[in-house]
Amino acid sequence: MIKEKARAVKLVIFDVDGVLTDGMLNYGPEGELFKQFNVKDGVGIKLLQQQGINVAVITAKDSRPLSQRMKDLSVQHFYPGCSDKNRAYSELRDILSLNDDQVAYVGDDVIDLPVMSQVGVSIAVQDAHAFVKKTADYITLAEGGQGVAREVADLILGAQFNLEQLYSHMAKGQKGKIVQ
Repeated sequence: MIKEKARAVKLVIFDVDGVLTDGMLNYGPEGELFKQFNVKDGVGIKLLQQQGINVAVITAKDSRPLSQRMKDLSVQHFYPGCSDKNRAYSELRDILSLNDDQVAYVGDDVIDLPVMSQVGVSIAVQDAHAFVKKTADYITLAEGGQGVAREVADLILGAQFNLEQLYSHMAKGQKGKIVQ
């Protein structure tokens, strides 16, 4: 059933803290924020984009490290410091002319539920809040910050393409450069 739903996905939306990161906030002596990202997630995001699947990030927090990472990955649909994820989701859906069934959302906590309840494929990370996991269509094997986006990319791409053929094709240098 999840593979069938994933075939329709044209947009994958990721939360950040607890999904693309492990959810820990690390502050330096001057109060600067450090964020750690998994390179496998960067590959997953680029793979989705290369195959024509839009990627968006909607997050309640904002920081320079996060903005830099989104720039490095060419994420065009970036909503930092977003207190109303539902509004951002509606805007995105309208901009891209998509219906709910064409969207996947990856979250970890109850703030993500309003959007997760609308999309065609709701995904919770392995270490998500129990209630979020209970309502998700799919629960990743990976915990937040440990390759969730790459796992989701394989799920979505595997539903839409022959993944082995796709990766073999790419291994021969027949696709664009992947930024890690």
